[in-house]
Amino acid sequence: MGIDATGQSSKLGAALATIDEANADDPHTIAVDGVARPKELAHAELMTDWVRRLDPDADDAQLVAARAHHLRRWILARSDYPKGRAGYLRWRTAQAKRHAAEVAEIVTAVGYDHDFAADVSAIVAKKGLSTDPRVQTHEDALCLVFLQTQLGDLADKLGDDHMAEVLAKTLVKMSPAAVLIAQELDLGDRAAALLEAAKG
Repeated sequence: MGIDATGQSSKLGAALATIDEANADDPHTIAVDGVARPKELAHAELMTDWVRRLDPDADDAQLVAARAHHLRRWILARSDYPKGRAGYLRWRTAQAKRHAAEVAEIVTAVGYDHDFAADVSAIVAKKGLSTDPRVQTHEDALCLVFLQTQLGDLADKLGDDHMAEVLAKTLVKMSPAAVLIAQELDLGDRAAALLEAAKG
């Protein structure tokens, strides 16, 4: 496969398009700029945009990992597993196995090899977070999408004090550069106050 008019490899374009097609079936929706869209499709696009912004030289594995980080996540509902941490970990393990298999099938179908598929899965699983800057970029993008799309609703559910605790744990995961970007997001006065409280 070659290079398209945007400079993107046609293999990458084919992989992203296939992932988007799969995520477009998400029955859950989220409002982005006032428009309701399939949740995982919207999240995946935001993730990819953030990875490109945070690392303009991001490689194909980073971009596929960003787009596929929650590939068809609704297929395995958290409610299908027992409550509590043990049930949560079982759900996460099952999601990881399903995700790795589906991503591998997509990327090998468009011409990538199995080593590439394993690299994508490692980034999504955040393996090597302390040693691989690509994984830190992925984590930063995840946190920024969380702030963009879930902060308000979660704060309503948890209350400001608990939300500040959640944000404090989120900020610790982020690079200093990403924290500065988070502070510049247009999230509204309440969110800005919560971020400030979390920093303290």
